Amino acid sequence: MAMPATERAQINAVQADLVYLANLDVKPVIHYTQPGLPRRDGNYGHFPVAIENMREIEGLSLDREGFELWNEPVAVSDFYDAAVVEQEYYPQLSDFVKRATGAVEALVFDHTIRIEGGGEEESTVMRAPVRVVHNDYTEDSAPKRVRDLLPQDEAQQWIDGRFIELNVWRPIEGPVLMTPLALCDARSIKTEDLRLTNLLYPDRVGEIYHALYNPAHRWFYAPRMITDEAILIKGYDSARDGRARFTFHSAFDDPQTPKNPPPRKSIEARVLARMES
Repeated sequence: MAMPATERAQINAVQADLVYLANLDVKPVIHYTQPGLPRRDGNYGHFPVAIENMREIEGLSLDREGFELWNEPVAVSDFYDAAVVEQEYYPQLSDFVKRATGAVEALVFDHTIRIEGGGEEESTVMRAPVRVVHNDYTEDSAPKRVRDLLPQDEAQQWIDGRFIELNVWRPIEGPVLMTPLALCDARSIKTEDLRLTNLLYPDRVGEIYHALYNPAHRWFYAPRMITDEAILIKGYDSARDGRARFTFHSAFDDPQTPKNPPPRKSIEARVLARMES
């Protein structure tokens, strides 16, 4: 008898450390107020977790687990040229998100290139992978993003209905052999695990969620991702009907990484999608 996919995924899991908030004795804050690497306040720690192979799981769902793995080739002449990415990649991504989610509209509003060992944290479009368990948007910051990007009447139409925020993650070069992306099954996330973390910039204050450690979290990754593959990650859903709303994720050091691998190079684009009410 064939082994169920969930059991195969658990057997094929890798053991790795993820960086979580250990406790709330110090309020978590990330300071981007000086040049160079950001300064992080908070009591963080490394916690061992099992990270299962999502390739062994069929039927992953944005509304259930909070993420999906897609085979979705795109044609982009230069991922390192921001203008080219906006001109060539954004329209393809908008069409993809509408097709994948059934959204009425999909607005791609920014992107980040991440390069292991070569990113620049002070850059707005090229940074190192993030090795902290986090979610990109909060209960307040997602609606605020809608209001920041759209005219008032249009923004209100989105907010009065249902909208989601997605991160679309794909390798620029593949296969990815180091610093892959781990994703937490949204069903294993409790409300109390979501901890508001302020982002302090010279001219504004933003916010994201960092994760308080919970041993019940269930983690997955897609080993050896290639450029034709993309992961959809739900960062926010305005619906409160039991669907996944937030999805923790983090880069991690894979113990199966071979010696002298090429650096991980990836692009993540953020998308707002308006759903049919």
